[in-house]
Amino acid sequence: MEQSNRALVGALSDVAREAAHAAGARAACRACGRDGEVLAERPDGIVVRHGRVVVKAHAPGTDPDDHRTRIAVASHPRVAGILLPPVPYAAALGERPVSAWPYGSPVDPEDPDGAPWEEAAVLLARLHTVPLDALPGPLPVMRGPAKAASAVARMRAAAPAHPAARSVLDAWDRLPAWARGEAPAPRGARLCHGDLHLGQLVRHPAHDGPWQLIDVDDLGLGDPAWDLARPAAWYAAGMLSPDIWSRFLTAYRRSGGPATGSSGGDPWPQLDVPARALTVQTAALAIARSTAEGRDLDEVERMMTDACARIASLPPELEDMIPS
Repeated sequence: MEQSNRALVGALSDVAREAAHAAGARAACRACGRDGEVLAERPDGIVVRHGRVVVKAHAPGTDPDDHRTRIAVASHPRVAGILLPPVPYAAALGERPVSAWPYGSPVDPEDPDGAPWEEAAVLLARLHTVPLDALPGPLPVMRGPAKAASAVARMRAAAPAHPAARSVLDAWDRLPAWARGEAPAPRGARLCHGDLHLGQLVRHPAHDGPWQLIDVDDLGLGDPAWDLARPAAWYAAGMLSPDIWSRFLTAYRRSGGPATGSSGGDPWPQLDVPARALTVQTAALAIARSTAEGRDLDEVERMMTDACARIASLPPELEDMIPS
């Protein structure tokens, strides 16, 4: 860890302790006297836990107005039970805003059969149908396409000569401008999470509470199909079983989710472009990370780069990701 990161983590640990005590947990705090537990350390966010509270230092350059709006939305009664509400505590570390949240129990990575796919689908359907006029605003744009563009830029910088980079870029170039973050989405503006994966769900209170969505960094207005794109891409690439995909999609549609049209219709006309974009994003990040770590792509990462190669080789009239 670089010295600057070490100092930032140390400062964030102090903030986490202050936030936990401000939340009324000092008397019962079993974490005092120990360093904060680092839960995540990435360029786009550092997360540290102290007792019952976690704090996040958001990415440098985070728009302060958009950040405040996203925090206000997460606090709003209309999203109660959908988004985990923040702890009322505000701070900043240099140019990085800091937010505080209750600690929740995450999805167990050792129990894939117990992953809450259907619960995630229901939460998305509820999020996508929240009345926009009831929320604080102005609501920012959902950052999913921007994250995909950032992943491709990272790959270009880190591994331009990687053997799989060309097919990833070819698949990227075949996406429409809106999916590359270069134009507004053509479909209806709904409240979207922007970065849905199983790591974005926690139980709160820990262990026995209902599942809720976390991480509002990409929350905003956009095409709700984007929030279904990652599981759709995994299904299309053979990484998610047809049974799990069917359960996820059925739960979303039965809960009134608007992203895929009628409950009995073909979902792929709406999901195709976002799923291809998430495939490119995942493959680009895999190439950048494996190059930085000096290793070959693992099996899962190769499945995503192979999917990009298939996308890039399809004739225009067959450009979809419906599995055969």
